[in-house]
Amino acid sequence: MTSLATLKKRLLADPETRAEYAAQTPEFALARELIAARVRAGLTQEQVAERMNTAQSTIARMESGRTLPSIRTLSRYAEATGSRAVIRLEALR
Repeated sequence: MTSLATLKKRLLADPETRAEYAAQTPEFALARELIAARVRAGLTQEQVAERMNTAQSTIARMESGRTLPSIRTLSRYAEATGSRAVIRLEALR
């Protein structure tokens, strides 16, 4: 059986795949932040959804990185998890 690390290494050896993966880095970083906020708050996706008056599937899509939420939705998510959203622009290196 191939490990996830081995599979990832093999897939990222392809330049096209590596470029696409890199392009999705911001979405994955946001997804990790959302999950971390929810876990810190000790909430399930369903509980966050109830607090936001939305469906659990919406929270799942946001946390998977498949959809980019609006700033308003990020603010609502932050409020639901007892967090605050901070948005900043950083210079490219």
